[in-house]
Amino acid sequence: MNIKSPSAMGVAVLLSFSLAFPGVTGAADPQGAGQRAGEVSRVIPAVSIGRSGKTIPASAKTQVDWQDAVNTLANARARVTLDDGSVLNVGSDSSMQVVKHDAAAQQTELELTYGKLRTQAQKISRPDGKFEVRTPAGVAGVVGTDFYVGYDNNVMNVVVFEGFVKVCNLAGACVIVKAGQMTNLRTNDSSTPPAPAQASLSMLTDATSNTNNGGNLSLVASTAPSVAKSTVIILGIIAAIPAIVVPVVVSHGRGKQAPTPPSCVTSSSNCG
Repeated sequence: MNIKSPSAMGVAVLLSFSLAFPGVTGAADPQGAGQRAGEVSRVIPAVSIGRSGKTIPASAKTQVDWQDAVNTLANARARVTLDDGSVLNVGSDSSMQVVKHDAAAQQTELELTYGKLRTQAQKISRPDGKFEVRTPAGVAGVVGTDFYVGYDNNVMNVVVFEGFVKVCNLAGACVIVKAGQMTNLRTNDSSTPPAPAQASLSMLTDATSNTNNGGNLSLVASTAPSVAKSTVIILGIIAAIPAIVVPVVVSHGRGKQAPTPPSCVTSSSNCG
């Protein structure tokens, strides 16, 4: 009679258990991983997508899923159109992760690890809806507006082009930034964020040119009191340059920028 050793029997029992309950012994996938969030609508190479430990070259119409990271190298940029119509313009030398985008529930969480991101978010109508851009320094929460977030050297800069943005540090201290204004946060700084100040011409220019992908971005809000009409003309010329001198890969019928959504005041619940 053959007698199996205790160790062999233990391995057999463990194998049977893992086959019957495959999700118990394996590591849990990140929430929503593999669920569609939108797609790349425009790229200036080289752009890649980080997905489940793999690197995928990105081109027009490449699908973007929850937990995907959109990465751009020097002189590269990408535009991502989310399924709710929101538009993300990722600047060069940037890494932006779509942590979550539930269009039906109006729940969107983005993570800017480093670099530059301009967001044109659709208006949120659900009372529990939120649209947040997080960095290691803080979070910008909106309900539908046009704004820029940059994160570099442990500093988060926020510039608002239209509407209102609630900017909070990780300690929960917040300020409301209006169209034409800017503020900044520093990593590991729990003090109240600086009071919003009027964005300078150079900051408006940089925020526009560094994230422009050849589309028709609205440049400044008409409510910005100290921005002259001549400034709008200058920024418009700057915004048109990348579309002329930089080769761009565009999907058929998707090269036109989605219209800027209407502005609205942020809800106090949008800063989580």
